[in-house]
Amino acid sequence: MNDGQERLGGVALVALNGASPQPGSRIVGLGAYRPATAVSNQTAAAAAGVDAQWIVQRVGIQERRHATASESVVAMAVEAGDKALADAGAGVDDVDVVILATCSMPSPMPNGAASVAARLGCRAAAGFDVNAACSGFSHALAVADALVRAGSARNVLVVASERMSDWVSAQDRNTGPIFADGAAAALIGPAQHPAVFPVAWGSDGHQADLITIRPQTGHMEMAGRKVFRWTTSALMPVVEAACRNAGITPNELKAFVPHQANLRIISSLAEAIGAPGMVTATDVVSSGNACAASVPLAFHALRQSGRIHSGDRVLLFGFGAGLTYAAQVVLAP
Repeated sequence: MNDGQERLGGVALVALNGASPQPGSRIVGLGAYRPATAVSNQTAAAAAGVDAQWIVQRVGIQERRHATASESVVAMAVEAGDKALADAGAGVDDVDVVILATCSMPSPMPNGAASVAARLGCRAAAGFDVNAACSGFSHALAVADALVRAGSARNVLVVASERMSDWVSAQDRNTGPIFADGAAAALIGPAQHPAVFPVAWGSDGHQADLITIRPQTGHMEMAGRKVFRWTTSALMPVVEAACRNAGITPNELKAFVPHQANLRIISSLAEAIGAPGMVTATDVVSSGNACAASVPLAFHALRQSGRIHSGDRVLLFGFGAGLTYAAQVVLAP
């Protein structure tokens, strides 16, 4: 052993410091990074050839963030991850695994997580990417929870980072005004009692062509109306299953943080849940749809605003391209 590391054939390995199976996991800290460049509806509407009010009426977005050349997927992930570690009072040597949820890396190789781990200074931490599009954070959180409970890691840094502006055409009114950039992170650690409850997840690959990148253009194409119908008609059973997995009813939720796809979708799902006094995240209004980063960005914003408190039952729910979906109840840190 040497400074928390073991070497095998010259390769550094993370020492788990006696990590063993745990009764549960919890979110220890949260962090977020929002690009400084705000794009108004007037600018987005002009590029897409629509009226600014049309964007508000259709998706509820009033402003979105776009990354500059220096704000890469990895660079934004590092910023968010660093803030999550600071929020948790943890150091880089405490991190055993880094999981990056993203679908907007410029190339499939190398993966982004290893670069994020290296730039943060997480020496020899395992690093891998999860691509489940807009449900990526919820998928990565489920994996992190399983790793901690199994004893394969004590602390897992889950980061979601997206540069969707690279993958949409500003001239396409179905995607250009909607998708945005940003990153957010959560540090997952052991708990004596579960505070990340079992995931309810799945996919419907028969409808995968509703949201896709066309090879001919390199841009995303989305059948917006069909996606809207799917999300508002098929996903409530996932909400109910996630609540059952946590041993609660939807009425006991204190907050709902769905994927920030569209304000009408968010409102429809929240109304269907119908929990009295439930706070619903609507970060989409000021941040747009940041794909995998949208759920943790919205979660972070609710916590920062003081609208949720430590121990509150919060339903996180990602859904999107694939078609993929994943939901879990967590206790707010």
